[in-house]
Amino acid sequence: MLIIYNLLELRTALNNIKLKEKQVGLVPTMGALHQGHISLIKRAISECDAVVVSIFVNPLQFAPHEDLAQYPRNVEADCQLCEKLGVKIVFAPSVEEIGVTGDTETQTNTTTVIPPESMTSGLCGKYRPGHFIGVATIVTKLLNIVQPDRAYFGQKDAQQLAIIRRLVIDFNLPVNIVGCQIVREESGLALSSRNQYLTPEEKTQATILHRSLQQAAIAFRKGIKETASLIKTVKNQLATIPEVKMQYVELVDPATLQPLTIVEKTGLLAIAAHLGKTRLIDNIILRQPIVAIDGPAGAGKSTVTRRVAKELGLLYLDTGAMYRAVTWLVMNSQIVVDDESAVAKIVKGVKIDLIPGNTPHLPVEVYINQQEVTQAIRTPEVTANVSAISAQAAVRKELVQAQQNYGVEGGIIAEGRDIGTNVFPDAELKIFLTASPQERAKRRLSDLQNQGYKDINLKQLEQEIIERDNKDSNRAIAPLKKADDAIEIITDRLSIEEVINKIKELYSNL
Repeated sequence: MLIIYNLLELRTALNNIKLKEKQVGLVPTMGALHQGHISLIKRAISECDAVVVSIFVNPLQFAPHEDLAQYPRNVEADCQLCEKLGVKIVFAPSVEEIGVTGDTETQTNTTTVIPPESMTSGLCGKYRPGHFIGVATIVTKLLNIVQPDRAYFGQKDAQQLAIIRRLVIDFNLPVNIVGCQIVREESGLALSSRNQYLTPEEKTQATILHRSLQQAAIAFRKGIKETASLIKTVKNQLATIPEVKMQYVELVDPATLQPLTIVEKTGLLAIAAHLGKTRLIDNIILRQPIVAIDGPAGAGKSTVTRRVAKELGLLYLDTGAMYRAVTWLVMNSQIVVDDESAVAKIVKGVKIDLIPGNTPHLPVEVYINQQEVTQAIRTPEVTANVSAISAQAAVRKELVQAQQNYGVEGGIIAEGRDIGTNVFPDAELKIFLTASPQERAKRRLSDLQNQGYKDINLKQLEQEIIERDNKDSNRAIAPLKKADDAIEIITDRLSIEEVINKIKELYSNL
């Protein structure tokens, strides 16, 4: 791992990486790395060839009365942690090297980036004037210096995340901003570098922030959509811990940060409060839950998922059918499946429509470029090639974006091999559904026989399943794995009804 302090050395190192056509990820931090930062770094490493972690305590985002001087710093320990995680470069510039001094009030001779006032006048911006000018200025500098393909930010700083997404759009910056879910202690307290300022008693008291947001989320799922009622729920909970001094509770649009009076589709419910001398923030996205079901081929995911969707009134997102449809399209275009350049051209702009089916064995009708392929994508030939196609970067990029568009409003259930780890890492409920290769081979044999195929060798099916598991688990992009917060259900000795009831029970407890 390289530890770099100056721009010239950084650019030289990055040029060497990019000459090899490597995808670069950036994780901007202010150091004092904790599990929240680690989750960002791990996500970046899983999706990029080389990851740069910047460590820079940004003076521009601190007001004169705030805790810049006391902000925790331990670059040596941070670098050791980054090296263990597999980071390629740590960029730790001085304020002189990056070109700033003082704070936003003294930067009269420095160009700054000023986000739209509509996005900075509420939430934290109301109480921290100039803060988001400082954030936007330094983030823009880092994006310009590193020029990453992807940059990773935590959802805990939701206002910051929305503003950065906006500046990337407004400045036409060629980077994908990846928002990552909040990492919490077992108590529910959102991880923050400032948590170390809290006494043990204050840490316990601080958990009321998340609990109050959860109560509002429960009310929302029960049909309460009026902002006034939801905010009242939060305030009533906060009032039970008088040591927590509320600064604000606001409900806004997650993208524009504009206040909402009613949550029609989705909303950002955010809170800031003081506990002793420490200022804490937290938030939650209000939407109907997303259920993500992952697992290897033949574990019963499709059957279970479509039944749960019907019984819970959720939209069934058949991601497997989407990848099968692209595989069918490639095969019928007479293209070699491992010709990634040719496949990328075929998949660019592909249109896949999933229409609810009318029969239990056909949960969706599948159309690709307006051609109906519902049955055609279920053949052994397509099955044999779908892993090779789905592992390709261009295919995944196109289809993951399409799938995430479905999930903006929540209220869906999806199954696949990386739904909880890659497509919907912020899903409210994650299930890892699995079974032994022997059990899955028996199920696959039965399915093929029901489709009219004969002379199918059970041992061969079992070997193919083992090989596919190995290929899916070791592919470079979005490999099959159980999400850290997923609940594993082994289905070998369970009936379909038992599995469905387990998932419905978990859903009811959200």
